[in-house]
Amino acid sequence: MNNRDSLQTIEHEIALMVRLTTTHSPKLGGLDRAEYVLLSELDQHSPLGINALAENLKLSLSTASRQVATLETKKFIRRFPSPENGRISLIEMTQAGEQILQRVQEKRKKAYAEVLENWSAEEIDMLQKNLSRLNQDFKKWRSKNR
Repeated sequence: MNNRDSLQTIEHEIALMVRLTTTHSPKLGGLDRAEYVLLSELDQHSPLGINALAENLKLSLSTASRQVATLETKKFIRRFPSPENGRISLIEMTQAGEQILQRVQEKRKKAYAEVLENWSAEEIDMLQKNLSRLNQDFKKWRSKNR
């Protein structure tokens, strides 16, 4: 297989993986893909301003604002004034947000454990490293191509 064929296969397999995982996500708890990603980001880097949240997730400010508003309505996040600059709002998860994220993460981990049950520890480690690298490279590429 030449490089062009490999890239076409990679593109197709990623598109299929996104479709398969996105289709199954609602069965793994009460969060859609966008809500899950946003809460996961806050879980790792909270509190954040909306601009930082949008930049970290490579979202437009308007998209991030809509997603934040939805999660705020559901009481999964809260805004509060920044101690350094009261004109800026910071965002953090509420207890309800933490609880639903933890529930969904556990269900997702269980599903991935079932999918990958026939993979060796080395294969799983390699997949984790390559997926992390791919995501980092996509973030870099996206930043350069805005």
